[in-house]
Amino acid sequence: MNRKLLAMVAAASLLLAGCSEAIAVLSLAEEAAQRAIATLEAQEARADAPAQRGEAEAREATIARLSVAPAPTPTAIPSAARARFDEEEQVLINLYERVSMAVVAISVQRTTRAFGVSGSGSGFVIDKQGHIVTNNHVVEGATRITVLFADGTRARARVVGTDGYSDLALLKVDRPADQLVTVELGDSDEVKVGQRVVAIGNPFGLAGTMTLGIVSARGRVLPESSSQGGGTFSNPDIIQTDAAINPGNSGGPLLDTRGRVIGVNTAIRTETQTGFGQPVNSGVGFAVPSNTVKRVVEALLTEGRVRYPYLGIQGAFSLAELSDEFDVPVERGVVVAGVVEGGPAARAGLRGSTVSNRTGAITRLGDVIVAFDGQPVRSYEELIATLVKHYKPGDRVTLTVWRDGRLVDLRITLGERPR
Repeated sequence: MNRKLLAMVAAASLLLAGCSEAIAVLSLAEEAAQRAIATLEAQEARADAPAQRGEAEAREATIARLSVAPAPTPTAIPSAARARFDEEEQVLINLYERVSMAVVAISVQRTTRAFGVSGSGSGFVIDKQGHIVTNNHVVEGATRITVLFADGTRARARVVGTDGYSDLALLKVDRPADQLVTVELGDSDEVKVGQRVVAIGNPFGLAGTMTLGIVSARGRVLPESSSQGGGTFSNPDIIQTDAAINPGNSGGPLLDTRGRVIGVNTAIRTETQTGFGQPVNSGVGFAVPSNTVKRVVEALLTEGRVRYPYLGIQGAFSLAELSDEFDVPVERGVVVAGVVEGGPAARAGLRGSTVSNRTGAITRLGDVIVAFDGQPVRSYEELIATLVKHYKPGDRVTLTVWRDGRLVDLRITLGERPR
């Protein structure tokens, strides 16, 4: 019998055997065909009978052997080869499957004199009592707040408390504890520039969106979200990330690769806008650190508001920015631009600089703060972060300033930020 025909018969027979893996079947079919051909050649060489009878017997034997052979089983695949994802992908998949159920979409309704205005954002559940953290600017002025959970259910939420200075808000929903998935708050002081981070939220209403990036910087300062005219205050120690954050992400978690919340996505810096006037991601996003969240949530639950210490200075400049203009023999420090009349710093005798109304530049140097309670001060951002994180209204502190060629210690009793 023609050998090519035998190979085709063997391959067809294997396919009819019903193997689920076509590639494995074809491979085994080729091997079987080759074995059949080799057997036939051996039989033909030994046969004393006429060639036609030997060929028929060999064909029958081959067909019989193939027909009773069990369906071929694919070769076992090593576990490493069987894995569909690499190690990093699996970490991210596990993180999303575990944490996304704790992330919610927040829809708000605001009523004005003329019409209602809706808005949206994100949030995350922090305990089995139904408390949800989000941004203040997401719910500010809302007359109705609806929370959409990852399982598709909805619940009305009420505001427990808000803090415009940190741009945080605490909500509460009435929902059975066994239906709530929570997240863990991490230690944002341990965050390192360069570490991987994940943002989960609802950008442009696209629920459950996950993006990946790194921590781009720490210690940024943002203006408070609720400032409307008059003096503004700083929101310090902000985390900068290049994980994509867009409108609708506000209030959602920024997570480390272990799934712990290290920040609340709050703002982006961009010069690009959509056709609806909304800013879009350009790789510079900001998140309120989780340790600020812990402090604010505790204060809102116990006191209903957050009390911030108040120094009473109006702006400041890094000494490095003025090193070429003024001869100051200290290497680091913060130049006070001005002091608030009647504030704690003014009462303690802190002196501000003279600033040109036309250019905004300092024409006469005021006090240079070089230490705060004995700790060196390197930047205005560091000064504000230290004040907010470690002090409270009524605390007495010592400011060490460089003034008129010498170091001077000033004792100041911290006030409380005006509401």
